[in-house]
Amino acid sequence: MKIFVLLSRIPWPLEKGDKLRAYNQIKQLAKNNEVILCALNTDRYNNKEEAFKALQPYCSSVTFIDINKMSILANIARAFIKGLPFQCGYFYNRKAHKKIHNLIEKHQPDMLFCQLLRTAEYIRHENTPKAIDYQDVFSMGMKRRLDIAPLYLKPFFKMEYNRLKRYEHDIFDDFNIKTIISKQDRDLVDHHKKDEILIVPNGVDHEYYSPQNQEKRYDIVFTGNMAYAPNINAVEYLAYHIMPLVWKHLPNAKLYIAGATPDPRVKKVASDNVIISGWLNDMRDAYAQSKIFVAPMRIGTGLQNKLLEAMSMKLPCITTPLANNPLGAEDRKEILVGNNEYELADHIITLLTDNEKADNMAQNGYDFVHRIYDWEKATKIMELRMNNVQ
Repeated sequence: MKIFVLLSRIPWPLEKGDKLRAYNQIKQLAKNNEVILCALNTDRYNNKEEAFKALQPYCSSVTFIDINKMSILANIARAFIKGLPFQCGYFYNRKAHKKIHNLIEKHQPDMLFCQLLRTAEYIRHENTPKAIDYQDVFSMGMKRRLDIAPLYLKPFFKMEYNRLKRYEHDIFDDFNIKTIISKQDRDLVDHHKKDEILIVPNGVDHEYYSPQNQEKRYDIVFTGNMAYAPNINAVEYLAYHIMPLVWKHLPNAKLYIAGATPDPRVKKVASDNVIISGWLNDMRDAYAQSKIFVAPMRIGTGLQNKLLEAMSMKLPCITTPLANNPLGAEDRKEILVGNNEYELADHIITLLTDNEKADNMAQNGYDFVHRIYDWEKATKIMELRMNNVQ
C-alpha cells in the first residue's frame, strides 16, 4: 500500500510528543508499505538536512514545506474570520495546500494519513481514502487551560475551546479512519459515532530506553518540552507546591527539570536544589542520573511518553490521575498516583527513603511497559484498518 503521510511538523528531532509518535509510526508503516512523507515547517531553526537523513530510510519521498511567520499571521486572521480554530489557521497556508494537492496527484497514494486536526483542512476534501490521527482531544486540553487561565485570557481560551470542539465534530465524517491515543481521549470526542475511533496507543523503543548504570546526581526528575503549557504548569506545581513539602523532610533533595526550550516561567524556578537543563543531546542521561520520576500533570490530554520512557529505563514513577488514566498502570504496584500536592509529596518521600519499595515499583513499571507498550503492535492496529478500507 502507498501511504501519503501529512504532518504539521517535521518529525525530527524527537523532542515533542507528536514528532515521536509520527516518527515511530512512519518507521513501522515502512516495513510493509511505501511511505510518502510531507511535513510542514514553521520553525526556521530546524535542521532540515539532518531531519531528511533521519527520515529518508523509511520514505520513498520526503517533502518539507516551509511556512513563514508573516503568512502565519495572515492565516490566523483568515481562520478567525472563517470561525476555524487558531490551531488550524496557524498551520494552514493556501500555497502549501496547492503543493500538497499536487503531491497527491503525482504519487497517487492508496491512503492519505494526516496527524492532528491542524492538518485536516489540507486533505479532508480529497477523494482518496483518508485517515486522521486525532492523537488527543485538543478541545479538552484547551478547556483545562481555560479553567486555570488568568481572567484576561479566559475569553480567548473559551473561544478556541468552542471552535476546537465544533471542528473535531465537523471533520469526523470526512475521514474513513479516525485514530486516537487512549480510550479516555476517545470518550471526550463530541460525536455520536465516537466509538468508531480506533485506539492506537504509543509505544516505547525499549532497546533505546533501557536501564543504565550511572551515578545518581538527582533525586527527582521531570522531563519534556519545557515550552509546552502543560509541562510549564507541572514544573510550577512541582517547584512551588510539591517540593516545599518534600524539603521539610528531605532538605537536600534535588529536582532536575530536563527538556528543550525552557520557558521563562520554567527558568524562574531554578535554585540550588532545582536544576534546569535546557536542551539535552541524550534524554536518557536525565533518567539514568535520577532516582525517581515525577509527572504531576494537571492540564493537557493524551498519553505521557515521558512516563513510558522512564518506566522503560526502570525508574519508579509518580503521577496524577489525569496522566495515569490513559496510561493504565496499576496504582501502588506499577506506579504511585497522587491527587494533590500532599499525596504527591508523600509518594516522593516514600520512594526516596524506602529503597525496597522503590526497587519493586521500578521493576513492576518496567514489566508493565514492556508488556503493554510496543510501537510495532500499536501501529499494526492502524495498518490493518487501512488495509480493510482499500
